[in-house]
Amino acid sequence: MSHLPTRPAATRRPLILAAVMASMAMIAIEATIVSTAMPQIAGQLGDLHLYSWVFSSFLLAQTATTVIFGKLADTFGRKPVLLAGIAVFLVGSVLCGFAWSMPSLILFRLMQGIGAGAIQPVGLTVIGDLYTVEERGKIQGYLASVWGISSVVGPFAGGLIIEDLSWSWIFWMNLPIGLLAAVFFLRFLREEVAPRERSLDFAGAALFTVAVAALMVALTEFGSAGGGTVLAAFALCLVSGAAFFWRESRARDPMMDLKLWARRTLLTVNAATLLSGMSVIGLTTFLPMYVQGVLGQSALIAGFTLTAMVLGWPIGATVAAKNFGRFGLKPTMLFGAAMLPIGATAFVVLGAGSSPVLAAVGSAVMGLGMGFLSTSAIVIVQGSVGWSERGAATSSNIFARNLGSTLGAAALGAVFNVGLANAAGGAVDFERIRTLLDGAGSLAADALARGALEASLHLTFWGVFAIACATLALTLLVPRVAHAAAAKPAAAAEPEEALSVGH
Repeated sequence: MSHLPTRPAATRRPLILAAVMASMAMIAIEATIVSTAMPQIAGQLGDLHLYSWVFSSFLLAQTATTVIFGKLADTFGRKPVLLAGIAVFLVGSVLCGFAWSMPSLILFRLMQGIGAGAIQPVGLTVIGDLYTVEERGKIQGYLASVWGISSVVGPFAGGLIIEDLSWSWIFWMNLPIGLLAAVFFLRFLREEVAPRERSLDFAGAALFTVAVAALMVALTEFGSAGGGTVLAAFALCLVSGAAFFWRESRARDPMMDLKLWARRTLLTVNAATLLSGMSVIGLTTFLPMYVQGVLGQSALIAGFTLTAMVLGWPIGATVAAKNFGRFGLKPTMLFGAAMLPIGATAFVVLGAGSSPVLAAVGSAVMGLGMGFLSTSAIVIVQGSVGWSERGAATSSNIFARNLGSTLGAAALGAVFNVGLANAAGGAVDFERIRTLLDGAGSLAADALARGALEASLHLTFWGVFAIACATLALTLLVPRVAHAAAAKPAAAAEPEEALSVGH
């Protein structure tokens, strides 16, 4: 029977944590640095009509494969899946730098997304294996800081690279980071997985991937493609989704354990996580437009209003981790959920004469709330299962947040479109709004467009507020978690498949 040696773990765990943070940093910085460089990349590669697919392809692949890799980590161990994910991500990064056209860049970004689908959930699962509940909350604060720092460093680094180097280096800079993380995992991460008969549900994995991919294609193309394309994608999603659930209910070793998702703890926590992802994506998508087009501020000021959120997130995560033992996991999650509608209230009361400071305060409050909520959610999910299910449970929570971002962008985008169509009697179209944003310093020149933009965004912010309130309502349904009962190291609870570090 395997066991978890405590002394080596105490000395080697920081090195594994460093490897997890490094691998997470690759994904986090890609989310911001590519946005900064894309105008120049598109100018060189052409095919501007495919611009959004550079981002959608990455998110599509990551969302579709997150649950799959979580299951593989439970079946074959964390280490091989992590190393495979890093390898795929780095190969995709190298090829992105050599992209010769927009379709080729989209294809290679798809490869990056597949690698990210393995790195993020399995990295968090390793943290759940190595640290107790009390320690895990603190570590989640460290991981959240990676995303906060990357959101600030990414645009700055992207600007410098575009100015002084080739845009290819925004992808190639991942190589040393990823290779260093892989070396640390190879050297310090040791697994002892009990031999047993294993099977891989390839049919379930294929059906799941097709269903999620079709859903994301439908949502991404909604409003920009022909109705036939969107309907065909939705139909394919429904058919493949129904086939997937039929398959999983009968498979001997299903890719997605439906019984796991049906547990009240996972169901309610993941549902609240999905809605929180919807509210945050609404903020990050539409707040910069309001600050520039309605308040008349620069893109830099608009960026700072969002920076308040990404800086508040790791602060909230760190404070939450320090108070799990004092207040409990569910009360901490509830506190974070309550801060979301409080922060969203600031955007509902924004007006043309408001200060951007009000927007920054609302962003900071929502960021703090997400720090409390997301950290509590992942600790609750990981603590509610054993080793053999922790990868699947962790990936289910990440999948819920990613899917929430996608659904939120589509749903709130539809609200914005409806609001703009009804504002000013429909006299303002998207081209007029684009012109307004290009010349935000002269808002008085087109007061009608500015008023229409304000009315449509105001309606969208009400949507964000409603989703934030729904998040709080769902969090109330999360069952109370016995914090003390889950305090021992998770790996020790199931010694037949323990994870150790070093020699």
